[in-house]
Amino acid sequence: QVQLVESGGGLVQPGGSLRLSCAASASRIGFSRNAMGWYRQPPGKQRELVAIITSGGATTDYADSVKGRFTISRDNAKNTVYLQMNSLKPEDTAVYYCNTNTILYTWGQGTQVTVSS
Repeated sequence: QVQLVESGGGLVQPGGSLRLSCAASASRIGFSRNAMGWYRQPPGKQRELVAIITSGGATTDYADSVKGRFTISRDNAKNTVYLQMNSLKPEDTAVYYCNTNTILYTWGQGTQVTVSS
């Protein structure tokens, strides 16, 4: 059973930055074979995909709402995927999760991001 552990969330003012991390307990080979995504679930809303990165890290894609502000990256040697979030807005407030692009793993506990002055 692969475990996903997200970290790095917190309370930040509008315009601020945070860097999220997600560590997977999968085998290094298994992790490196899968495209990974960051998802978020705002209060009272459904979970949505915000960023995705291919298995080797060469290609990324973003939801329009975060394009130009968020950057996804990965380190396959560490079984870790990252999300650099800049110019944060109150509407970015959500619990952030990672998973493969096909939701292969059980969801982790997520990490809370709150953007508020």
